[in-house]
Amino acid sequence: MTGDRTGRSPKDKYLEDTPDIHDKIDWGKVNQPITPEQFDRAHQIAVEYLNDQPRLFAFEGWAGADVDHRLGVQVVTEQAWHALFASTLFIRQGSPSDAGDGSWKHDWTVINAGRRHLTEAEQAELGMKSGLLIAQSMAKKTVVILGTEYAGEIKKSIFYALNFDLPEEGVFPMHCSSNVATNDPKNVALFFGLSGTGKTTLSADPDRDLIGDDEHGWGTNGVFNFEGGCYAKCIKLSQEGEPQIWDAIRFGSVLENTVIDDDTRVPDYDDGSITENTRVTYPVDFIPHAVIPSIGGHPTNVVFLTADAFGVLPPVSKLSPEQAAYYFINGYTSKLAGTEAGVTEPVPNFSACFGSPFMPRRPTEYARMLTDRIAKHGSDVWLLNTGWTGGGHGTGHRFSLKYTRAMVHAILDGSLAKTKFTPDAIFGLPIPDAVPGVPSEVLHPRNTWKDGAAYDAQAKKLAKMFRENDAKFEMRDSVRASGPQG
Repeated sequence: MTGDRTGRSPKDKYLEDTPDIHDKIDWGKVNQPITPEQFDRAHQIAVEYLNDQPRLFAFEGWAGADVDHRLGVQVVTEQAWHALFASTLFIRQGSPSDAGDGSWKHDWTVINAGRRHLTEAEQAELGMKSGLLIAQSMAKKTVVILGTEYAGEIKKSIFYALNFDLPEEGVFPMHCSSNVATNDPKNVALFFGLSGTGKTTLSADPDRDLIGDDEHGWGTNGVFNFEGGCYAKCIKLSQEGEPQIWDAIRFGSVLENTVIDDDTRVPDYDDGSITENTRVTYPVDFIPHAVIPSIGGHPTNVVFLTADAFGVLPPVSKLSPEQAAYYFINGYTSKLAGTEAGVTEPVPNFSACFGSPFMPRRPTEYARMLTDRIAKHGSDVWLLNTGWTGGGHGTGHRFSLKYTRAMVHAILDGSLAKTKFTPDAIFGLPIPDAVPGVPSEVLHPRNTWKDGAAYDAQAKKLAKMFRENDAKFEMRDSVRASGPQG
């Protein structure tokens, strides 16, 4: 159990502002600055608290399956399950996922004092808005966690570090899952998306081998997993719908905020009384056919996952290079219930690069890395809507997972790229005329609404939101012109 915070707390995350990194950071609501003095004080509070505890737990391992581009990670915490979480999510020394020579070097430290809240006096001293603080220093390569026991903060702080460090090594860091065809190592796929959009579900495919479910780098030799495990949502989990995740929940996995029967010890995955953001963490090798070490070639297909709460985007569309850059920079999706503190129902949201809370650099820098690699390796790019159809949230319903899987299979076997496409009237997105196993009326969202005029109004509303959001970014004229026309 993680206490009163059952999701990430991005509004309480701060980055130490130093001269050597200042001009490289996209400062704003996501990347909030604190002074070195403030960081040092937070560090002092956390260390003094942990030094008073009778017992501490530590993990030392790696982030990054590619031995040429990995960071040595140390996590120190007072709770044993946080150390187990780290040993499950990161790459354990000497494990099958560790492709190195067995040695370890110390790069980053996470000091987790999550049970220690800032006092009101300390909040005033540090200029904080609450008793919770996640403070990160690129110069000191240290993360301090105060006031939250949500383990996802451990994981995402190291992802944030990789997103800053790796571009200078020529590696494109990505918030995506990845898998590869079992019988074709060249058929690699990426699935970008925020929490709850389907990264873990769609990459856990019995017909393909899993590289990783959430965080990857794309370097000169191909893609590689940053992690040694998976962090899956398990609300409404069923053996029929997601058999690989279901079977991975066994001894050695960590269930977070999941209701379990006191007598039988059987989890109730339908119970969201604690949070809709129930989670399970398990080693990647708990998934059958996982790629170990978690390294693959250059991707054939890149899929952007969006959970459209308006219910107006098509379920699948093939993007031009300009559209790929446009939709990646905008990163449209919906925040789903429970993934962040205070989010209780789907909220339309633009998250640059499908992961702005974890991106310290400017979105256009990451977009340039993506478009350069797509052009060089000839990857096809797709927009897949796993959100609502037949109306928005509260009126329509989520797309059928059965249909979504059929679309993904058609993408990955190469057949969908050969289909005829018709551009959507408002967004200009090329919609396939047919997908095997999917009713044709589902492919065109306007056909699923009872009131066509209501669809048009909502589609134009979302198009306007795109235009208001894209005005925040510098982009080529051809990229901006590939956005909505309505």
